Amino acid sequence: MEIFVAALTIFVLSIFIGFEVINKVPPTLHTPLMSGSNAISGITVVGAILSAGTQHTTLTTILGFLSVVFAMINVVGGFWVTHRMLAMFRRK
Repeated sequence: MEIFVAALTIFVLSIFIGFEVINKVPPTLHTPLMSGSNAISGITVVGAILSAGTQHTTLTTILGFLSVVFAMINVVGGFWVTHRMLAMFRRK
């Protein structure tokens, strides 16, 4: 039970810190920073694959699979937005 409380505390604190950090970014910097965050999302994908692959319990496997799906959506979306942003600066 102590491990669960510690993990829940870390999770809640990371949500709060992430929310505060994102809110401090001005809108003009958000899109360029999004392309840089794809590397972080790639690390998340690796961690999610490891989590899903350990198969400790069915719950960890399901949560790991969902983490892989959501992290890949984030990576693909980030590259898509970056591609569209760079296309605005190309000569026609």
